[in-house]
Amino acid sequence: MTIALFDFDGTITNRDTLWEIIRFHKGRAAMYAGIVQLLPALVQFKLKLTTAQHIKEQVLGYFFGEMPAADFTRYCEDFCAQRLPAIIRPEALTAIRNHQQQGHHVVVVTASAQDWVAPWCRSENIICLGTRLEIKNKSITGKIRGINCNGEEKVNRIRQAYHLENFREIYAYGDSKGDLPMLSLAHYVSYRAFS
Repeated sequence: MTIALFDFDGTITNRDTLWEIIRFHKGRAAMYAGIVQLLPALVQFKLKLTTAQHIKEQVLGYFFGEMPAADFTRYCEDFCAQRLPAIIRPEALTAIRNHQQQGHHVVVVTASAQDWVAPWCRSENIICLGTRLEIKNKSITGKIRGINCNGEEKVNRIRQAYHLENFREIYAYGDSKGDLPMLSLAHYVSYRAFS
């Protein structure tokens, strides 16, 4: 058996989907107003004074905190149907379909929330392992459940889902340092292959 592991943002897509889903559902003006409010935290992140998980939770909490989970799910499905196809890299989609045609098991492993990646993955018959968002009282809190699915956590999530020793060949595709631990699992590595 063969498995192909794909990062999502920047590898399959040509931009970060967190800001895209915010722009899609809140509008450009509301997104920029939010960025102004979040600027101190964003600057701290750029200066490496806070973690990716912390800043992601602040952004998610600001834009989606206390939103009913059912509404958020519907928004994510709309995003996957209406906006996401326009930012998918055609070369990445070709690579995915080449693997599928050969009978390979294709998995997206992403730091983005599963909520707005999994619907697209399902439409393409791809498994999605992504960051999981916390839900309390049937609402999005903005917090991440567990650990942001990036860096070593990508490896942890892959190993939780699969016995890699059962695969004769492992392919991995990524575009950033957060993908390097995942890429280290592979026999065949593609780094920034589609950009």
